[in-house]
Amino acid sequence: MTTLVSSTDTVTRDALAVLQPGFTGTSAPDWLLRRVGEGLASVGLFGRNIHSPEQLAALTAQLRAERDDVLVAIDEEGGDVTRLEVRDGSSFPGNYALGRVDDVELTRAVARELGRRLAECGVNLNWAPSADVNSNPGNPVIGVRSFGPDPDLVARHTAAYVEGLQAAGVAACTKHFPGHGDTAVDSHLALPAIDVDLDTLHARELVPFRAAIAAGTKSVMSAHILLPALDPTRPATLSPQILTGLLRRELGYDGLIVTDGMEMDAIAGTYGIERGSVLAIAAGADAICVGGGLADEETVLRLRDALVAAVRGGDLPEERLADAAARVRALASWTQGARGAVPAPGADVQEGTAPGTGVGNDVGLAAARRAVRLTGTLAPQTEPVYVASFTPVANIAVGAETPWGVAAELARLLPGTEAGSYSGAETGEVLRAAGERRIVAVVRDEHRHAWMGEALDGLLAARPDTVVVEMGLPEAPARGALHIATHGAARVCGLAAAEAVTGTRIP
Repeated sequence: MTTLVSSTDTVTRDALAVLQPGFTGTSAPDWLLRRVGEGLASVGLFGRNIHSPEQLAALTAQLRAERDDVLVAIDEEGGDVTRLEVRDGSSFPGNYALGRVDDVELTRAVARELGRRLAECGVNLNWAPSADVNSNPGNPVIGVRSFGPDPDLVARHTAAYVEGLQAAGVAACTKHFPGHGDTAVDSHLALPAIDVDLDTLHARELVPFRAAIAAGTKSVMSAHILLPALDPTRPATLSPQILTGLLRRELGYDGLIVTDGMEMDAIAGTYGIERGSVLAIAAGADAICVGGGLADEETVLRLRDALVAAVRGGDLPEERLADAAARVRALASWTQGARGAVPAPGADVQEGTAPGTGVGNDVGLAAARRAVRLTGTLAPQTEPVYVASFTPVANIAVGAETPWGVAAELARLLPGTEAGSYSGAETGEVLRAAGERRIVAVVRDEHRHAWMGEALDGLLAARPDTVVVEMGLPEAPARGALHIATHGAARVCGLAAAEAVTGTRIP
């Protein structure tokens, strides 16, 4: 085992303890193992680190050979945002689908089964759930990652998700405090602002976070957003008024506060990650998430040294850094004690909770089936179809590497089915490719993309028997011979849509 840094070098060890870095590769590089041995208490995983459950379990075992209580974190929301199943698509519908069903026991069961799978692979901290109230349907980064636009609905499902996940021994990280739902800008790309009064924030954004705190969420993730009513100059991640004043003192939260990715342009493009990290810890954050885009030893050393220099230069109180490190270690200790909490598959799913499957590993598909909404009627399709997927640019949180849609399942159910992907209103090309086959047009957030609407206008004018599958927010009017709203683009949502087209239940 790697030798720890000298016990007298407390500041350096505390600076390492508050970092949650990423890395590249599907096994732990030597530099990472060395830093874990020196005091690094957390590691963040992304899709690039995961090839299979067995490989992931071996990776987390490598890390625990250096430090048994290391926090292994992942951004696994289920639904559109998946790292565990980045190459295939998620076995669980996302928040919007669960909110549409509005069965809190189902949400709790889905979160517990997701947590069970993470825990089996050695992951013990999940940067989820999203507790954002999606009050702006044009939001470019939240959308179906939210349980919905109603604060009370979002609150009850956030609490259920936290409880389910943590019942499996995986710490929840409720995000993005104090709420990212009413933004029109993606904080990966710039600094968004929510310019509403305090009464609105308390009646809308903060309701789900209060519920998460009451449910015992072990961590909360801050948002890189500006809220002038609370702090006119600094985004939430860097604001003492928001992290210490609002979250700690007013809401009474005593758990771990984690930042959103510090390499996101809302912070890195304005403050730089070194200064941003110092300001975040000073403001009340306890853990610095970095590594979605910056995943190397140099980044870890830069941030460690920036924090140490800030303490020694008087810009960051040593007691504040020590308090942050202590909170990280306290959560690590909780995860050690929670390891035995991993339930058996389906252990908490009552017969009838998830109709169609009942229990176990099928709870995600059962939930996706319940979330589907159909408008119009059409006889089940038995002949090959042509699937035209109108594909928008993926936001950074979702990523472009995860497949989505219905083409693969329809091709399996209806041999001879063909498919094409389109990024514009290419109606003529779709009609030529389809020939005599029925068209299944797949869209994602039609209401946000005028070109998708134009494409459907053209297709429906020429072929009124077209089936439309909306896999984002169903804000645009339902149209087509049959309109299928899945409320998310997870793999299981595609399966449920394919079943609706064919009238076939997939085993």
